[in-house]
Amino acid sequence: MAENEVWIFAEQEDGVLNSVALELTGKARQLADELRTKVGAVLLGYHCEALAKELAAHGADTIYLADHPALRYYRTLPYARVICDLVREHRPQIVIYGATVVGRDLAPRIASELWTGLTADCTDLQIGDYDDPFTSRHHDQILYQIRPAFGGNVIATIVGPNHRPQMATVREGVMKLTPADNHRPFQTIPVTPRITDAEEVVEIIERHRTEREVDLRKAQIIVSGGAGVGSKEGFDLLRELANVLGGAVGASRAAVDAGYISKAHQVGQTGTTVRPRLYIACGISGAVQHRAGMQESSKIIAINTNPDAPILSMAHYAIIGDLNQVIPMMIRAYRGH
Repeated sequence: MAENEVWIFAEQEDGVLNSVALELTGKARQLADELRTKVGAVLLGYHCEALAKELAAHGADTIYLADHPALRYYRTLPYARVICDLVREHRPQIVIYGATVVGRDLAPRIASELWTGLTADCTDLQIGDYDDPFTSRHHDQILYQIRPAFGGNVIATIVGPNHRPQMATVREGVMKLTPADNHRPFQTIPVTPRITDAEEVVEIIERHRTEREVDLRKAQIIVSGGAGVGSKEGFDLLRELANVLGGAVGASRAAVDAGYISKAHQVGQTGTTVRPRLYIACGISGAVQHRAGMQESSKIIAINTNPDAPILSMAHYAIIGDLNQVIPMMIRAYRGH
């Protein structure tokens, strides 16, 4: 039994790992190094054993592989049963999941079954000590689960010192993807699932998949608009610039709340965290919640009529002006006429 490991749920679909699984593996590696323990990856599916090497390359020491026809497609009850059994057998101290549709469904059920805590939608995880003010008990090296609260206006640090495993879901894109080391040694432990009729009550009859409207995490150039864009029609100009540059269109929460563009385009603490080579912020004031989601962009250009807008202080290039005049000039300049 390998107790006290740091585990990640390695979400995959049709033999392809979700990118958040690799992001979490790198973060788990960092946490495990601080705790002087190993990283375990729980991989469930059917004919998915080839993914073990990819997980190891990003930091996993042990891959717990449950390869079974009943696990080919995600269903809550079979997946939860397998993972709960594994946790009870091996007793990891930390288990983290991606805050995806699957992770948000799976993690709460496991937490309830294991009688442990769960913090959702974390943007950071750290290891630290904690003095419990109610019991006066000191806890060494527990998991700090950090996430925005009250609409992103407060950053909360949550701890669960009295129950194991400590569990959290982590937003996609907030953890940096570490470079792969394809020569890392690893161990694969085959798992025989104990799935009963009680877990088979849901049957998948048909599957229908819809591609994402936009995947900002992979975009190398993002043209984002805020409330200053003024309307849905105003975003057409941003789309034109994004098309010319070969980029994607993003938005601040204010623009999304105003109905100018869909939530899929939102950048920030309550949206997507991005790290493009170029981020062009148009009519975005730069509230701390938005800056947290794009501040690691390699180059930032900010266009704003307000010279005191917070976004300008972090921009590499600040343009004071009306975006309806500036963007057409940028388009003409890029096209060379």
